[in-house]
Amino acid sequence: MCNVVSVTAKPLCKDDFLQKIQKISDSDTQYIILREKYLSEQEYFKIHLPFGAFKDLKGRENFDLLGTSVHSTEDAIFAEENGADYITAGNIFETDCKKGLKGKGVNFLRNVCDSVNIPVYAIGGINADTAKELKSVNRKNFAGVCVMSLLMQSENINDEVMKIKRELG
Repeated sequence: MCNVVSVTAKPLCKDDFLQKIQKISDSDTQYIILREKYLSEQEYFKIHLPFGAFKDLKGRENFDLLGTSVHSTEDAIFAEENGADYITAGNIFETDCKKGLKGKGVNFLRNVCDSVNIPVYAIGGINADTAKELKSVNRKNFAGVCVMSLLMQSENINDEVMKIKRELG
């Protein structure tokens, strides 16, 4: 079964942010990626890295698990060759978080999965409906999906997570 990873975005959260995080951590999500762009570089550097920060990383001794976001197969290969434990690849579908940017699609995700041997998580516009399209990815290192807006705004977080998991198979 594929996993669901929550990605935070405090500005999208209509409720108390820490209570939302608690609900997410109580749900059936695998991980929570803190993606708060208002954090300082020092604060943010302790968490999931944007690709630019990952490329500038001089060592990974402070990280137990190191992941980064990629937007091309070249980025994915670079990330793996330079020590990433996992990657998020996107945006797969259109999303309000990247208005006007067309989704890269399922074939892009397949190509990324085929270019690396580390876990790959799809990100961008993921919900139960779009998750159906990801069943066809069928790659050994397709690890699951990352969901941001849906979980930040949902009242029934675990219901949404379970719907996505059912669609992924």
